[in-house]
Amino acid sequence: MSKEDRRSRLTDYLQEHPFLTDEELSEEFDVSIQTIRLDRSVLGIPDVRERTRILAESNYASVRAISSGEIVGELLELDLGRSATSLLNTDETMAFSKTKLVRSHFIFAQADSLALAVIDSDRAVTGLSNAKFKRPVVAGERLLARAEVLRPRAEGESVVLVETASGGRKVFRGKFVVATKIDEAPAGEAV
Repeated sequence: MSKEDRRSRLTDYLQEHPFLTDEELSEEFDVSIQTIRLDRSVLGIPDVRERTRILAESNYASVRAISSGEIVGELLELDLGRSATSLLNTDETMAFSKTKLVRSHFIFAQADSLALAVIDSDRAVTGLSNAKFKRPVVAGERLLARAEVLRPRAEGESVVLVETASGGRKVFRGKFVVATKIDEAPAGEAV
């Protein structure tokens, strides 16, 4: 494949898969990481962190139920009331020191906050969840979570499916019943 063909293919490929690292791209195109970096530079394509940041910034303003700072991971795509995607870059601060395995509450928090973010309502809270951890996650893995609003369960409730993968392998699957009709306790009264 010529340099021009590779660069054209790289541009198209990154349109479909914007979250791939230079290392993953070098494997896909069977060239060195340095070649991928040079190609990106010539084409004016930013690195994966900058591509992720640009996509995330454009989505945060649409979230209604929670504030953008409460989303665990970076919000990459949001079709309010339908689907959403987030990316969590794990590191050793999220893992057990002895095993380097990421603590489950980080994986769950990414999924739970994404389930709330996708809801098209000013208020939402998780009422019920059914979570399955499919395999351990090692610190350093990138977790891509996808949420889909499956159906309304009852008036004021929705069922949201969240599946999280790393390197194309599923690590988590959860169904969340998200309530949007929330009764408030009177001021000064314990809940």
